[in-house]
Amino acid sequence: MSFAYSALATVAAYLLGSLSFAVIVTRVMGLNDPRTYGSKNPGATNVLRSGSKAAAIVTLLLDAVKGWLPVVLVQWFGKPYGLEDGTVALVGLAAFLGHLWPVFFRFQGGKGVATALGVLVGFSAWLGLATMATWLIVAFFFRYSSLASLASAVFAPVYYVMFGGVVWDAERSIAAAILVMSCLLAWRHKENIARLIQGTESRLGKSKAAPAGEAAATRPRRRRH
Repeated sequence: MSFAYSALATVAAYLLGSLSFAVIVTRVMGLNDPRTYGSKNPGATNVLRSGSKAAAIVTLLLDAVKGWLPVVLVQWFGKPYGLEDGTVALVGLAAFLGHLWPVFFRFQGGKGVATALGVLVGFSAWLGLATMATWLIVAFFFRYSSLASLASAVFAPVYYVMFGGVVWDAERSIAAAILVMSCLLAWRHKENIARLIQGTESRLGKSKAAPAGEAAATRPRRRRH
């Protein structure tokens, strides 16, 4: 019976992760679909290119929450149903995979940075804070969001393994889930890696020069009432 509950929780986490809030938020706020401009990535960074900081912040928070929520729900309420750390790892990974390949949006998802962070915070608040601090430090000194994301992806499993016996109880299934997420994050940033090597990656605070036709498409589009 515990297997059935674990499978149900995993599927539910994937469906929650499949809610592409970049698309949902921009639709609600009457903005252009982020899959049609900029990097065409349905994530908070690309939503920011619409000119709406509010939409980007809401997208960022909701993407993180959908990674955090299934993890903590299993931790809080799963034990009476036989759901242990293995299921915690599965639901976290499932929510992350849902963001990358959302069933509701033709499996065209984002890169998963915010959702991965939400999952890590669900696994352990200390792990989430350490990973977030890594992102902020790299972003502050080097001014590359992609480089900060890649550094965080590399260090997250290291933090978990190195400090697992000190701050939180290290669990192999959770360590494996973190490692898989880190590898997928690096893979989703392969184009950014190429641009970093070529020296053409855009820095934080500097927008890419868009073609004339694309510039119009990136402007916020308000719905008529």
